[in-house]
Amino acid sequence: MLPSQIMSELEELTRLNKKGIDALYEAEERLAQCERTLDLTEAQAFLEAQGTVADRQALARLEAADARYDRDIAKAQVNRVKTKMRSIEQEIMSVATRAKMMQAEMRL
Repeated sequence: MLPSQIMSELEELTRLNKKGIDALYEAEERLAQCERTLDLTEAQAFLEAQGTVADRQALARLEAADARYDRDIAKAQVNRVKTKMRSIEQEIMSVATRAKMMQAEMRL
């Protein structure tokens, strides 16, 4: 691998990592919105339900099931972005290590 190829690869990985920062922000923002929707839906359903506290809690959980699902998907998206960013960071370290090894070989 040529030094120019290594530099190109590092630049591309760095660009992807920077995009990941924005993607993580967007995913976290969506998660916060979903958690807010879940809390509001569940609280409103609890207040509107009739019966014992246990009955009202169960009805509120049922009413908020779709909002809970959306929140769970949003959490999964945040986790996926974080995992992808860690993977890119590890690849950056790997390429940087190869570059240092190549540099050491050139000195010999």
